[in-house]
Amino acid sequence: MTGYIDLGAETKEAYAISEKSRMLAREIVGNQSFEDRIRQRCSVAVGDFGMAKLMRFSHSPVEAGVAALQAGAPIITDIRMVSVGILKKAHHSKILCALDYGEDIAVSRQITRTSAGFLALEAQLPGSIVVIGNAPSALLMVCECMDAGIIPALIIGTPVGFVNASESKELLRTFSAPSISNEGTRGGTPVAVATMNEIITIFAE
Repeated sequence: MTGYIDLGAETKEAYAISEKSRMLAREIVGNQSFEDRIRQRCSVAVGDFGMAKLMRFSHSPVEAGVAALQAGAPIITDIRMVSVGILKKAHHSKILCALDYGEDIAVSRQITRTSAGFLALEAQLPGSIVVIGNAPSALLMVCECMDAGIIPALIIGTPVGFVNASESKELLRTFSAPSISNEGTRGGTPVAVATMNEIITIFAE
C-alpha cells in the first residue's frame, strides 16, 4: 500500500501509531486487495491477527459500499457506540442509529429496541448501508426485511456473543445482497466500525 492515509488520525503521534500498526498488519495479513485492507484494519481493531481469517465478503461488498457512499446513502447502525465510531468526514451520508427509533414497536411487539428500530426505519433500508456490531436480533430483523424484498446496498454484520450471533451472520451470508461478516461468535463494535471506516477511506482515496 502506498500513500497510506488514516482519516481518523489528527496528530503526528496518532498517525505514526496508526501507520506502524498497519505496516505490521500488511506484512502478516497480506495487501493484495480491498478485502485485505479490511482484514488488516479489523485485526488491528481487536489486537488479534486471527481476526483476518474469520472475515467473510459476499457479492463485491466494498464496491457496493463505495457506490452507496457516492450516492449519499444513509448509514444505519444498531447501537450508538457504532454510530460514534464511524468517521464523519470524507462522505455526505447521514448516520442513523436504530436505538433512536421504534420504541413503541419494541413495547407493542416485545422485541429488542435495536430490531424495533430497524423496523421503524424500514422505508430507509433500500439502498442504505447497514452496520451492525452488537445486536444479533437487529441482524436477524434486517434478514427478515430482505426476505420481504427490502434490500440495503451493503450490510456489515459482525454482532458478537453466544446467542444468535454466529447464526445471524450465517443467515446473512445466504442472501445475494453485498455483505461483510465474520465467522463465529466473535466480532463486535470495533470490527463493524473498522470495516465501515476502511470503506470510507477507500471511497475518499
